[in-house]
Amino acid sequence: MTEQYTALYEEHKRLGASFTDFGGWQMPLKYSSELAEHHAVRKAAGLFDLSHMGEVRVTGPQAGAFLDYALTGKLSAMAVGRAKYSLITNADGGIIDDLISYRLADDEYLVVPNAGNAAVVASELAARAQGFDVTVADETAATSLVAIQGPIAQAILLDLVPAENRDTVTGMKYYAAAAVPLHFGEVTGSFLVARTGYTGEDGFEVYVPNDVAPALWQALLAAGESRGLVPAGLACRDSLRLEAGMPLYGNELSLELDPYAAGLGGVVALSKDGDFVGRAALEAKKQQTPARKLVGLKGSGRRSARSHYPVLKDGHPIGEVTSGAPSPTLGFPIALAYVDAAHSTPGTELSVDLRGKPESFEVVDLPFYQREK
Repeated sequence: MTEQYTALYEEHKRLGASFTDFGGWQMPLKYSSELAEHHAVRKAAGLFDLSHMGEVRVTGPQAGAFLDYALTGKLSAMAVGRAKYSLITNADGGIIDDLISYRLADDEYLVVPNAGNAAVVASELAARAQGFDVTVADETAATSLVAIQGPIAQAILLDLVPAENRDTVTGMKYYAAAAVPLHFGEVTGSFLVARTGYTGEDGFEVYVPNDVAPALWQALLAAGESRGLVPAGLACRDSLRLEAGMPLYGNELSLELDPYAAGLGGVVALSKDGDFVGRAALEAKKQQTPARKLVGLKGSGRRSARSHYPVLKDGHPIGEVTSGAPSPTLGFPIALAYVDAAHSTPGTELSVDLRGKPESFEVVDLPFYQREK
């Protein structure tokens, strides 16, 4: 696979980032300490390059009806300016990807798949569009995505917003988006700003053409430098999303798993009219109790569970860890795991085989961490 680089790659190099491959992209893993970056996002703000994510624009008179057919949610019911978390599944109900869709106009949506699945989702949407009066355009290669996350994210972003437009940002609800005038460096223009994120904190994601991404990155760093903002990499992004109980495709979600086992049955709109891809299979799965369910695990010791470690009950394997790490915010080990449904109730005492040594864990409600509103 040919290595891909975002428009911000040189910015990351200048900041001394350590890089890692993610979905074929060379992405910053961390700049200094992933622990310091994690705490900065929880206490102040972190700046993320998410330009490896996909962007697929769907336009046309039947855009809403088409996405109702292509995805599990009822996208036609969204108000303009709002966002929805949804899934794209195959005919058997297996999860191809989890994604966020924004309704930009009555006949226009932006669908944002995960980096590793962006090409697959774009291709799948194009194939499913047959028979609908829509245009599906993969804009991933031309689009950069910069996210600012943390308690002071709004204050920093407002430095780039003209005074007369700041109400658009301050009044923006969670899972909403709008075109916002921004001024940074020599750039003045209107860009899509969304109040969404993957860290459990307040924050914004800004979609811009590749050629202006470096100027946006530099301006946000300058605006936040004296306030505690730091550039943040994928390492802390993973620990932040784990504390927030958010699934990661390839760990908690896959083609072999269905939404009900993953605790995402609520995003499958079986009540919507008409057929959608995977409907029959998902209707059948809803009537069944999943053999295993996704749960949160809280450790009582100091050692952390890791992906693929066996989960035990009375010494017998009853599940497998999908993600695990020490929680920098909470101070104890946390993990997500699929366990037999009979042992998925919060309060259940289990153990995880940490390379031959069982360590005690307890099933707990998700999320592990929730910010103060």
